[in-house]
Amino acid sequence: MEIIPAIDLLGGACVRLHQGDYDQVTQFSDDPVTQALSWQEQGASRLHLVDLDGAKSGAPVNDAIVRMITEALSIPVQLGGGVRSFERAESLLDYGLDRVILGTAAIEDPGLVKDLAAKHPGRIVVGIDARDGKVATRGWLKESDVEATSLARELSRTGLAAIISTDIATDGTLAGPNLDALRCMADASSVPVIASGGVGCMADLLALLGLAAHGVSGVIVGRALYDGRVTLKEAIQAIGEGRLQDPDTGMNAMA
Repeated sequence: MEIIPAIDLLGGACVRLHQGDYDQVTQFSDDPVTQALSWQEQGASRLHLVDLDGAKSGAPVNDAIVRMITEALSIPVQLGGGVRSFERAESLLDYGLDRVILGTAAIEDPGLVKDLAAKHPGRIVVGIDARDGKVATRGWLKESDVEATSLARELSRTGLAAIISTDIATDGTLAGPNLDALRCMADASSVPVIASGGVGCMADLLALLGLAAHGVSGVIVGRALYDGRVTLKEAIQAIGEGRLQDPDTGMNAMA
């Protein structure tokens, strides 16, 4: 299972929101490029970027930083936030991004997702962000009546590379991922699902290994890495081997 560190961009800085609330912002760094290079040096095989300004307003506020990050890194970089048109998605791919992630557009214009996935196979991802099982859009500011699992079932037939499943209630809380919701999403989807939201410790990561058989192929980690609750190198080793070392005995135990 792939461990994917996240950088959320707001006003040019690395931040995290608590449960998607733009009024509850914690800033971790004012140098996203240096932070991105740090994750790469620590062993990341992929970087996840979120343009929070773009998600909220649709405006490409952080494009210069995004380009600097893709030029500086040798690992694949994916980005979501405010990708709501064919032209915008293609512009981002031209910046050197490996994948672009559509969220709001998946609800408002499913045909766009299908067309992009057909033209750029393996490079289009849909982010399905849900609160109480219902999809939220526009930077989580607008809630819909669409069931997250129904959307996953429908869109996974369009040739997507993956679906990123975020449970808003746990995002940024460090309280652990919503395993039941992830299992339902993975069972509904015919493409790999990447978990996002709630990871607070190594045990949370290992708990996700039980969902690998259902199709959960990776996990995006943000606040836990910045807070030092999870070390990226150790997390990669633990998830890759399915083992976690007991701090008292020094022995490895299977997840």
